[in-house]
Amino acid sequence: MTRVVAIILHAVPGAGAGPLESVFAMARARNAARQARGFAAAGAISRVVETHPGGTPFGARLRRLAALDAGAGIIVLGSGSVPLATATDRRAFVTAARGTGHALTNNRYSGDIVAIPAKVALGGLSEVPELPELPELPELPELPGRPGRPELTGDNGLPRWLADRGVEVRDLLSRWRLQVDLDSPIDAFFAGLAEPNDPALLRVRDAHMRVTTRTTDPRAELLVAGRTSSDSLHWVEAHTASRTRALIEERGMKTAGPSQRPTRSSLGLLLDRDGPAAFGDLMATLGDAAVVDTRVLMAHRFGRDEASWPVPEDRFASDLLLHERIVDPWLRTLTAAAHAATVPILLGGHTLVGPGLRLVLGARRR
Repeated sequence: MTRVVAIILHAVPGAGAGPLESVFAMARARNAARQARGFAAAGAISRVVETHPGGTPFGARLRRLAALDAGAGIIVLGSGSVPLATATDRRAFVTAARGTGHALTNNRYSGDIVAIPAKVALGGLSEVPELPELPELPELPELPGRPGRPELTGDNGLPRWLADRGVEVRDLLSRWRLQVDLDSPIDAFFAGLAEPNDPALLRVRDAHMRVTTRTTDPRAELLVAGRTSSDSLHWVEAHTASRTRALIEERGMKTAGPSQRPTRSSLGLLLDRDGPAAFGDLMATLGDAAVVDTRVLMAHRFGRDEASWPVPEDRFASDLLLHERIVDPWLRTLTAAAHAATVPILLGGHTLVGPGLRLVLGARRR
């Protein structure tokens, strides 16, 4: 029987990481340990591999790790991936990795976890000739690359990379719990994986309570803005009494190619015109409560490359409405306006406005 190796990549914060980033890394590490135990129970060999800022790119790292277990099927995921996965979900990925046919992912358009059968060659993942990272691993012969191929820098684009090379890729997009990802402390909070007594969560708890209260009022309107989906909105409309206003934009932003147009947000254009201090008033004009994907707003203002955005500590403080901790003046002003708004506002990323809406508004976590 074909061996299966589950590779769980855990990003370790840099030396200058702030307290929110460090605490969030601990939450992801706990999720990585849970996933490792779960995949071991499903019949796979589990490895948690630490990665560091500025280290080996994703494609080169995956090629190297896959070569360590030549002939094995592999499952690759990040330490914040699929925290709500069940034993049944994990068995599905192990079965796919053990097979000889298709690859399997949670989302073919932006994968957080991918199972790849042993027969699939990964030699073209990267053109990086040397791999200075992972010194604990034995030296391996260089695998052939494909000249002219762009570097695969993250796991989100892996399903598309495989499909472009003729590999059949199937997904479990209908399983909403597998679309939940831990990209921020607010995701850990709603997934039930944050420290319950953390004082940094007080403002989010209050805003959450006020948002859910508004959604029980048929006279109220909930605004959802960002990379949400029709499935998520259908669930919201079926499980809340309030009306729903949706502003869907920049889906696929993280996997967009360099030739695609720059990120542009309708809400971002309003903030360009009125300034970030107007954010709260804009939300109150559009709804009685709001859940907003601020990563779209950051990509609109600073560019798609996350390296140009406010640092993770600032982003996490914004998600928790802790504006006084934020260094970047634009994000600090926007967050302060959200906290002071006359309507409750939750800020976050793709998970919050997508599958996380079920968690925000009361779905069972399991």
